[in-house]
Amino acid sequence: MTDRETTSPAFAELGLPQALLATLSELGYEAPSPIQSATIPALLAGSDVLGQAQTGTGKTAAFALPILARFDPKARKPSALVLAPTRELAIQVAEAFHRYAAHLPGFHVLPIYGGQAYGPQLAGLRRGADVIVGTPGRVIDHLEKGTLKIDALSTLVLDEADEMLRMGFIDEVGKVLERIPADCQKALFSATMPDAIRKIANRHLSNAEHVTIRSKTTTAANIRQRYWVVGGVHKLDALTRILEVEPFDAMLVFARTRISTEELAGRLEARGFSAAALNGDVPQKQREKIVDQLKRGEIDILVATDVAARGLDVERISHVVNYDIPYDTEAYVHRIGRTGRAGRSGEAILFVAPRERGMLRAIERATRQPIEAMSLPTASDVNIKRMERFHENVAEALESAELARSRETVQSTLKATGASLEDLAAALALMARGDQPMLDEKSVREPPSQSRKFETDRPDRGNRPQRAGTTPAGDEPRNYQQKRRRDGDSNFVTYRVSVGHAHGAKPGNIVGAIANEAGLSSRQIGRIDIHDDFSQVDLPANLSQGALNHLKNVWVAGQQLDIALDDGTAPPPQKAKRTGPPRSKPSPHKRTDKRPDKWPDKRPDKRPDKRPDKRPDKRPDGEATGKSTGKSGNKPGAKSEAAPAGRSKPAKSHNRPPRNRSERKAALANRNRK
Repeated sequence: MTDRETTSPAFAELGLPQALLATLSELGYEAPSPIQSATIPALLAGSDVLGQAQTGTGKTAAFALPILARFDPKARKPSALVLAPTRELAIQVAEAFHRYAAHLPGFHVLPIYGGQAYGPQLAGLRRGADVIVGTPGRVIDHLEKGTLKIDALSTLVLDEADEMLRMGFIDEVGKVLERIPADCQKALFSATMPDAIRKIANRHLSNAEHVTIRSKTTTAANIRQRYWVVGGVHKLDALTRILEVEPFDAMLVFARTRISTEELAGRLEARGFSAAALNGDVPQKQREKIVDQLKRGEIDILVATDVAARGLDVERISHVVNYDIPYDTEAYVHRIGRTGRAGRSGEAILFVAPRERGMLRAIERATRQPIEAMSLPTASDVNIKRMERFHENVAEALESAELARSRETVQSTLKATGASLEDLAAALALMARGDQPMLDEKSVREPPSQSRKFETDRPDRGNRPQRAGTTPAGDEPRNYQQKRRRDGDSNFVTYRVSVGHAHGAKPGNIVGAIANEAGLSSRQIGRIDIHDDFSQVDLPANLSQGALNHLKNVWVAGQQLDIALDDGTAPPPQKAKRTGPPRSKPSPHKRTDKRPDKWPDKRPDKRPDKRPDKRPDKRPDGEATGKSTGKSGNKPGAKSEAAPAGRSKPAKSHNRPPRNRSERKAALANRNRK
């Protein structure tokens, strides 16, 4: 087993033929990477190889160069088959073979993958190919149709085996392994080594050379990783600021769903950026065209799902932005591996919602690398960058040959408008900026500075000091006809909820209920004013109607929020409502009132000879009258003025003391109103 961190031999020491060494020199390869220096000699010696190394370390050259070293131009059937999990990776590997074989005349490599028409693939197979690079599903299709023959195969490579396992190709891989010749050399490469991959290796690889490239982290050290906690600014606005301030060549933005990629790419294009979406629903020809445009610089931003996380090797990609946090740590490692490849430096930015902080910590544990918090560029930073670009454009225009003709235009405009030269220059500058005016730094809501603590780690907001200029509940009321100023922020609107001090509500109760039920972070909930019977809370102006309808039925402190827009008028005084669930109806056979201060000395006389013959009738007026001729005072249920007061059922006391905290507050509120 080979376990290496660094290596320093030259390619000439690995036993490669001169034709390949000349090609590597032309491509600028100076020294092999650790995975290459450990794998190439083993494959040249004919051994099976099980290689584990992080993405972007040169695994493609590690297996491609030994295959090319054994190239036989007289062979009529494919001598090597490389299985890749995605179409993009298959194309990238085929292109790598083509580059490395620049000095090998007669060599042919053919990529076959799903999504492409069968016609070109069948034509390529009929012409003959020395190396086949394909996805498992399409390879199985050709094997079952008899259009692909692998009976003369000498080498089989499983590239990114863990990804094929994750994508559900493990059965197809097993079918291919069962059809290859018994003496075929096998090489398996993977960034991680799950148990299922180890089982495949133990079953199909014989006396394999284990090559594990150890590193202190599972991500490249030349990738700078940062995160931003979502809050205060919408993610799209945050991404726009990063695009305007961060210097980048090309950027890969990851979103979770197909719809998200299309919507985000469209919104970025509407803001003046050259962007395109790449997902599983994009036809293969269009996908290839988009990747080619990214390589040529016609597209600067590619918004993609994880389908592009493997195999996309574009040298221009300097930044990877995780617009949506990945579902697992392994996906994060493969995502950011699209930058910082082959020794180049890269930037990785992660957007983290407050509820996703657990995944951030999991990523740090998995990568064994801390991710630093980043401060979002402010409106001032954006304005400075826009001004710098404007200065550059003006400097280029001053060097233009058309400047003399433009002077004539300026003189003519001065005469026609009568404006001063300074005003005319200002008008032209305004026209030149077009869709990118200077941001109003005072009206733009800036998020608070990010720290390692999230907002859920803050102390209870209910203990914060009273704001200046406000009065506590029960004091002099506000002038509700006058609209209240909400920090000058037009992104928030004021809503009224039907819960207040009388119900025992605190700011933390309202914030928690709204944040959990509407899916908002506490930073997206603005100022809260709590009154006796209602409260006022600032929420984002773009809050959906569905969220509002849901919040109407949310309970806080025993009250439904019944949220509605605050029109600035004073609500009518509400009768204090009892909090908690409704009381059950008292049973007629069970006494529910409190014990009177003094019980009668004797119970009513219930001797048998005094009882009436029949039960009393109940009349509409509520009085009971016996039909017998006995004295009414001795009849149960008959009202008698002579009867002792203690002998009738005690009446319910209306002046009982409050039973709980909510009733005490309600009683206090009633006294204040009186």
